Amino acid sequence: MQSMGENSMSRPGILGVVSYVAGMASIGASLTLADVGTAVGIATAVLTCVTNTVYTYRRDRREQRECEARLAQLERQA
Repeated sequence: MQSMGENSMSRPGILGVVSYVAGMASIGASLTLADVGTAVGIATAVLTCVTNTVYTYRRDRREQRECEARLAQLERQA
């Protein structure tokens, strides 16, 4: 038998796993199609926002390098 101090936060037993699975199943069963659609819509909006932010950041860096290269070229010509 283990004492309280020895590895009391080990993996859950079979009853603990069954309890978690049953809890997740009950949450899944309680979701309506509207709830799922809302969750998918929110996830799509967040993913779109993140993708747009990354794209804009990279585009700004690319345009900054292009501008600096043009200025350097103009300075060499002058």
